[in-house]
Amino acid sequence: MSDLEVRQLRYFVAVAEELHFGRAAERLGMAQPPLSRAIRELERQLGVRLLERTTRQVSLTAAGRVLLRDARTALDAVAAADRRARNAGRPAPALRLALKPDYDAGLLPRMLAEYQRDPAAMPVELLMGGRGEQVPALWDGRADVAMLPMPFDERGLDVEALLTEPRLVALAADDPLAARDELVLADLAGRVLPDGVAADDEGGPRPPEAERPPCHDLAQIFNLIELGAIVWFPPLSLIRRQRRPGIAYRPVRDLKPSTLAVAWPQDSHSPAVAAFVRAATEVAATSGYLTRLDERANTPNHVRRT
Repeated sequence: MSDLEVRQLRYFVAVAEELHFGRAAERLGMAQPPLSRAIRELERQLGVRLLERTTRQVSLTAAGRVLLRDARTALDAVAAADRRARNAGRPAPALRLALKPDYDAGLLPRMLAEYQRDPAAMPVELLMGGRGEQVPALWDGRADVAMLPMPFDERGLDVEALLTEPRLVALAADDPLAARDELVLADLAGRVLPDGVAADDEGGPRPPEAERPPCHDLAQIFNLIELGAIVWFPPLSLIRRQRRPGIAYRPVRDLKPSTLAVAWPQDSHSPAVAAFVRAATEVAATSGYLTRLDERANTPNHVRRT
């Protein structure tokens, strides 16, 4: 039986991703000859060929593709174990909560207050990040629990939906579409969202990084909306807290609502994580907040306000 070492997996992943021994060695901060010897020893140890080498190129074999997939998973798990152990061993360990700013339906202060009443509660560290950053933080051990809008990649995670609320389109107040009381997604053809996706095809492919609008935070997003460069689909709770005179909010009949969820690693046995999940679900269930928001959304005055 072969006992692979983390060092061997790290070396192999670098070569497999670069498909060039020189670039992989530079990435690893080592000379090329010992890296080549390490990969040959790994192949001898496993009894399979992982790479096809010619004078012009390096390519993965079928066995190499399998090892690359599993080696990435293993290295992520090792890194996560390292971070979680370090956090648990701190003089004052904390619950690390990952979330996107303002994506808490305005309930986070109440959730934290309810959480702190639990005997298992620890101090909370907030890891604020952009869209798509919360799940990787759970996977690699930087976060213990996350609050984020669905859908997202749930692999290796337990997920509890907290609440669902409508989304509206945010567009420049002088946009011709702002004169309408209600829109459909097809009306937004030719407009783009903050991540560069076509507004009338929200689930479509994202453009290359270089072609995306430079949106990193809410202030930038709102400025670009006011200038007519982009549109956006914020949840209703965020709109209530982010009124701006240069932006109009209109309902979109066929736009899917936003569901806020709490997620944590499936293998977590942390009493503090369990306590936070309980607090979050209890506050969301008893707030009555979304009922009032829905009633406001159905009034003409709310829809027409800019």
